Amino acid sequence: MGIGSRRAATGAATALLLCFVTAGTASADELPTGDNSAISADQTADINDRQVWEDATDQPLSDKAPSMCDQPSTWYTITSKKAYHVPSWWNGTKYKDGPGGTMSVSVTKTGTISAEFSASGEWSAGAILAKAKTTISIKIGASVSVAIGHNYSHDISRNKYGHLQYGSWGYKLNWKRYRSAGGSSCGGVEIAHGSATLPTSETGWKYWETSS
Repeated sequence: MGIGSRRAATGAATALLLCFVTAGTASADELPTGDNSAISADQTADINDRQVWEDATDQPLSDKAPSMCDQPSTWYTITSKKAYHVPSWWNGTKYKDGPGGTMSVSVTKTGTISAEFSASGEWSAGAILAKAKTTISIKIGASVSVAIGHNYSHDISRNKYGHLQYGSWGYKLNWKRYRSAGGSSCGGVEIAHGSATLPTSETGWKYWETSS
């Protein structure tokens, strides 16, 4: 093979290699860089139709003290959580009707649904909220305002009484606070624990029925 033939073959191989590299780069660029394709049920479901929103039992998230050398001197851990409709208890946000028929309701008085905490030891509500936002849902907040309106209707089963309660589609959770135990084990010592009921920015009507 002459010099000209070798140069032509080399050029063709180089062009083919560049083609494969370009194709590989294009494929990599088309891959999602984050979990943008995942849409939660909260974003797609009608918030008034969550018939099974509340969990029957706590969903465990952690059952032992973490052992991490890179933790700060104290830290919080969410140990369990369950979905919970946080009610707005003031007048104009709860109704009962029946037996049978159709309920047509609306919020008639403004108000605020706030987070509630029960704890022992030294703790911070702000720190618990921040941990819940990153562990459970970014929609969790210290409180949510309820405005007048949000009309809603629901059919009642024959010979049953219907109940409609306005509130926030939030969570109940248990948490613990640890401090570093020191030493080579990098263990944690529990210094506080408790529970919290936290609202989210989503509000709506919860429906259920009774016999009387």
